[in-house]
Amino acid sequence: MREVEMTVPHLFRCPISLDLFTDPVTLCTGQTYDRSSIEKWLAAGNLTCPVTMQKLHDPSLVPNHNLRHLIQQWRQMDHRFGPDYFTAIDPLVSLKHCLQSPQSTFQEKLEALQKIQLLTDQTPSTNPFLIQIGFLPLLLQLSFQMVDPEFSQDYMNFVEQGLTCVLKLLPYGELESLNMLKQDSKLESLVVLFEHGSIIMKQSLCHLVGVISSSSSTRELCAMIGKHPRFLNLIVCIVNQNNEASETGIKAISALCCLESNRGKLVQQGLIDALVTYILNSERSLAAMAMAILEQVLGIERAKEALIKNPNGVKAVVKMVFRVSDHEGSESAVNSLMMVCRESLEAREKAIAAGVLTQLLLLLQSQCNGRTKTKATTLLKLL
Repeated sequence: MREVEMTVPHLFRCPISLDLFTDPVTLCTGQTYDRSSIEKWLAAGNLTCPVTMQKLHDPSLVPNHNLRHLIQQWRQMDHRFGPDYFTAIDPLVSLKHCLQSPQSTFQEKLEALQKIQLLTDQTPSTNPFLIQIGFLPLLLQLSFQMVDPEFSQDYMNFVEQGLTCVLKLLPYGELESLNMLKQDSKLESLVVLFEHGSIIMKQSLCHLVGVISSSSSTRELCAMIGKHPRFLNLIVCIVNQNNEASETGIKAISALCCLESNRGKLVQQGLIDALVTYILNSERSLAAMAMAILEQVLGIERAKEALIKNPNGVKAVVKMVFRVSDHEGSESAVNSLMMVCRESLEAREKAIAAGVLTQLLLLLQSQCNGRTKTKATTLLKLL
């Protein structure tokens, strides 16, 4: 028994009781404790993390399933891991300590982050270990802490690498960690980074918004982002920019539209004009996705009015009815025209002037699916 006790890896011990974890849970600081031990600590009126002594902005306890699974494996293997396990884990603990320590210089933390990014890129097998040690909440904390008002190059590199690592680790971790962004200061940091950050930062933040919108555990955060007019305006504006961030902007908007409440807010920030501009640029690879978003928001009266009012609005939708290369977006385009033309003579006239009759006839002679042909026939009759 004494021999077994001595061989328990320190990562499998609760920092409070020093016993083997039975129900490991992780705090917002990224530190893991046994549930009973940390609950006693919090019940005693303590509002800090016992290891880091950081104030707990969010006292919730997130089950650490990865660590629980590794302990189960360790038990099944008669309390032994192969040498590769500790070879992989020890350097990671040192890197985490460097990032957490107030004594570490900014340059040392930047170098530690560069090593972590290299590991996530070149050795994905270490990602579960990074999650187990608590890197995901730590990297989120570091990426969205106080924003450097000067946006120095070192600071930009630090945040870029931090966000890149976060996105690499999210598929392995608990998405609940993202809920730390519900804090006002963190959400404001997200907006400021999107407003003043580099193209790489904007792309990473768009991807992050996509992940937030895709999970039920972060649905409330998705709604909070949808209530932030400055952020919505920024993400709509990025769609109009002719750069690589425009594509990730379209994906992020598509994700945000999963909530009906977000759609109206996006329309208020000029989404319709941005989508029209995007669709009219024939080089845009996500024109069909932009068309699908447009169809989704046209249930809002204000969106219909904005599309008809835009000089190129109806023309952009007509363009998507029939594309020689494929039929992607055709059904969304036909549906969208049905929605705006049914009650608007102006929309019907604009559609006919833009050549919609020819587009519909070509579509009916093409190899598109039967559902699209039926809708195209209905629109043709209406016109």
